[in-house]
Amino acid sequence: MKINQNFDELVPNYLFAEIAKRVNDYQKNNPEKDIIRLGIGDVTLPLAPVVIEAMKKGADDLAAKETFKGYPDYEGYAFVREAVAEYYKSFGVDISPDEILISDGAKSDCGNIGDIFDKDNTVLVTDPVYPVYVDSNIMAGRKIIYADCNKENGFKALPDESVKADIIYLCSPNNPTGAAYTADELKLWIDYADKNSAIILYDAAYEAFISEDLPRSIFAVEGARKCCIEFCSLSKTAGFTGTRCGYTVIPKELERDGHNIYKLWYRRQATKFNGVSWPVQCAAAAVFSEEGQKQIKENINYYKKNGEIIAAALDELGIFYTGGKNSPYIWLECPDGMGSWEFFDLLLTKANVVGTPGAGFGKNGEGFFRLTSFGDRDKTIEAIDRIKAILA
Repeated sequence: MKINQNFDELVPNYLFAEIAKRVNDYQKNNPEKDIIRLGIGDVTLPLAPVVIEAMKKGADDLAAKETFKGYPDYEGYAFVREAVAEYYKSFGVDISPDEILISDGAKSDCGNIGDIFDKDNTVLVTDPVYPVYVDSNIMAGRKIIYADCNKENGFKALPDESVKADIIYLCSPNNPTGAAYTADELKLWIDYADKNSAIILYDAAYEAFISEDLPRSIFAVEGARKCCIEFCSLSKTAGFTGTRCGYTVIPKELERDGHNIYKLWYRRQATKFNGVSWPVQCAAAAVFSEEGQKQIKENINYYKKNGEIIAAALDELGIFYTGGKNSPYIWLECPDGMGSWEFFDLLLTKANVVGTPGAGFGKNGEGFFRLTSFGDRDKTIEAIDRIKAILA
């Protein structure tokens, strides 16, 4: 037998695994040190009370024959999809519940969507980039090209008409840079995709953090239904990082190469995915209830305040950054010309603070660094005080 040789093209250690190794090695040799983690984008606040109650009720349903649920519908229960569709309407986007498919998260869907596309398609990603977009396509053997995001363009690449791509990954607000596209900028990408008969895979996992007049969905922009698929997750919106639930939106009219894209994805899911459990889907629906939205926004505002604290410190230090306003991520330029991993080691050993080296997100990430606002408030303040102490 043979192994998929494309795996040989992957970076040996996944970024966050390498970070964990370095931190664990340091902690082992310095057990007395109190390390504060502002690196991996995991949340710290508990699930909202209304979500917990709905999950408990869903679990109780499984204890009685009359209310027991087994395999769910592949696309998710109708009441959850209807709740998501109503949520889209709250910010002016009309999506049918029948165009929504419930899943175990945006990361899975962003990687798995490639199953329905030919391996000879060319994939375009922005650099810096969330590693899943790249690694999943390397595994499939696809050619990957990069659109440069840098300080000069505010870490928001725009399409190059001289370049041909078939699949385009966009994330806005962006992970890792925190930069968010305007409607006019997204329209340029939509027009480019339409011209090239390409499909945009749009990751909207952080849309709930948008506070300015920016699109919460790519489907808020004219022409998107002709060439876009949108992924979203409850991980950062509602703290479902461990609970696992998200959704994918595919317009029913979207077609390529004589095939309906919704039907292809449904067929893929029916073969390789058995759906999200009843208690989790009950909890997900509660997220979109009136009380759920109220409680969720309290948590989001908590994280946004953390972002403001980090951003204010960087302003004080005179350090360039993006994000921190419409995003839970703050993307900063390493001081004094330091490399990303050099700055990582400095923060770890001198401040006992962990962040994410920008170099792990691509060549344009070298010299930059990502901090997240998902930490505890007091720990965030302490971490920033430590950073200011070694950089001031």
